[in-house]
Amino acid sequence: MKISKLYGLALAATMLVASIAQAETLTLSTPDADNSEITLSANKFAELVSKKTDGKLKIKVFPNGTLYGGDPSAGVKQLAGGSLDMLLNSTSLYATFNPKFTAIAIPYQFRDIDQLRVYLDSELGKELSGDLSKIGILGLDLWSRPLRQITNSKAPIKSPVDLKGMKLRVPNNPLWVEFFGAMGAAPTPMAFAEVYNALQLKVVDGQENPVNVPVSAKLYEVQKYLTISNHIADAWVLGMNPARFEGLDEGFKTALKEAAVETEAWKAQNDAADIDKSLETLKKNGMEINTLTDDERKAFVAVAVGLSAKFSALVKDQAFFDKTQAFLRTN
Repeated sequence: MKISKLYGLALAATMLVASIAQAETLTLSTPDADNSEITLSANKFAELVSKKTDGKLKIKVFPNGTLYGGDPSAGVKQLAGGSLDMLLNSTSLYATFNPKFTAIAIPYQFRDIDQLRVYLDSELGKELSGDLSKIGILGLDLWSRPLRQITNSKAPIKSPVDLKGMKLRVPNNPLWVEFFGAMGAAPTPMAFAEVYNALQLKVVDGQENPVNVPVSAKLYEVQKYLTISNHIADAWVLGMNPARFEGLDEGFKTALKEAAVETEAWKAQNDAADIDKSLETLKKNGMEINTLTDDERKAFVAVAVGLSAKFSALVKDQAFFDKTQAFLRTN
């Protein structure tokens, strides 16, 4: 009996050790604050992964780009090199490594966020995600992001003329420079970690981002005007180091893939409410908000149409650019 009990205890201890050995923790870095749309989405993703694996695969989320010193390009390189496990950052950033991602950002090509989601889930979206392997990254999924709007400290924007001479922070992406430069602005590429101080010190007059960004980054403290322009779409890349992924249990791999898809579905249900909440917060903090009328919008669209040849050249893949435009005409 004693031998049997001892054997049972030894077996239980062995099973416990095996269970502990199977546990894994991954890091996931996001570029924005802990209350931002993307960090909240990262936390939802982590929650779903934990639930699917009975808590054996944990994801620790690090906001504000802390794991890569606030330099997003460095973050991409660290992800490919293996010093980051997982990274969430924008397709506008990845366009600096693979210009095909610029195809998402052509101004005014998406009629709304729903069409963007259909595109990201299409074979074209899958092609973009697969192309991440060329820079040493596994693309787990592409997540939608609310359309971009303009904030500034000078005056409401109702016409491209209102942007003339305005120093506007933009991502480090030539499409943004071309588009806003054509309207007479002085587009200033800058890492987002530097934006608040640059606005506060009047190094730049404004910036453009989805409306939840001025909330999470408290830009309402240094900006007065918000224009709902819906001028550019981009998306989030959920990237992972390939070697880290391949070293995981098959069940963990499945959980990551499933949770990625389910998080995008969750975002689709929550983003609209988050936009409304963000607008209310900005109003309460003194920002004046105007929405471009259909007639006002036409002037901005005309600028974008006039730059079509330059935009297609920036994609550096005419066939993919053409496939994107054809897809948007029929979906």
